[in-house]
Amino acid sequence: MILVNGRIVMEEYFNGHTPATTWQWNSTGKTLVATTTGIARQEGILDINNKVSDYLGTGWTSEPTEKENLITLQHLLSMTSGINDESNLVIKSNLTYLADAGTMWSYHNVFQVLMDVIADAAGQNFDTYFNNKLKDRIGMDGFWNNGLIFTIYHSNTRSMARFGLLALNKGKWMNEQILNEAFFTESISSSQNINPSYGYFLWLNGKTSFMVPGSQTVYQGALIPNAPSDMYAAMGAEDQRIYVIPGKKMVVVRMGVASDPQNPNFALSGFDNDLWGEINAVINTK
Repeated sequence: MILVNGRIVMEEYFNGHTPATTWQWNSTGKTLVATTTGIARQEGILDINNKVSDYLGTGWTSEPTEKENLITLQHLLSMTSGINDESNLVIKSNLTYLADAGTMWSYHNVFQVLMDVIADAAGQNFDTYFNNKLKDRIGMDGFWNNGLIFTIYHSNTRSMARFGLLALNKGKWMNEQILNEAFFTESISSSQNINPSYGYFLWLNGKTSFMVPGSQTVYQGALIPNAPSDMYAAMGAEDQRIYVIPGKKMVVVRMGVASDPQNPNFALSGFDNDLWGEINAVINTK
């Protein structure tokens, strides 16, 4: 699906997928958690510079207390908690020390802890707060599936596009500022200097280098060379995507089975650059 100036200019479905089909966002849904965190901050119920233990109490990890107390909400948002990334199962026994918070970028499922922090700060379960403060206000459908390992959002494609439009408009929906622009600007800025292509659960194009999940290798150059340099994107496993291009007032949504089912990826894949090569062949001739 492609939207320009808030209007759908292309909407195509394949392999039995329809406008009514509910599909998993995978890690694209992390951006929903970041946005909800920002809303909670603007309501004054949490501070992203505070320690996670201020909300969940000491002992939420299996780290030494002095190391656990280094971890702030901002470290969770930027994937720099320093928690061991060997297991995606977020239970206390797996949350062990690997590095001091802020010294290492590592893509990790521990972002889910932010949902517990928001629930504690709001005095209600995360789903209720999310529905009231974000989902219902922009007219999304969908639900959170709280699996044993992964917590994943499911919705139809147009609901994913609605969130893309909110991101294009820097947190504004119609005439209402759902998320204040200052936090949104933080979200689409390099959240640390280890992986400049990562904001708050959003991937940033046009930076000098990038890292990918499951690796400590630093790659030189832009994340997606074929894509506009001002693009930021929510990326999930099996090529679930929301690309936002402010300079073209464009949102591109891709939802469905992996482009290469034999080699599914957690985030970035060769699909991204190939897709943007095809998109460029169309938009550059207009």
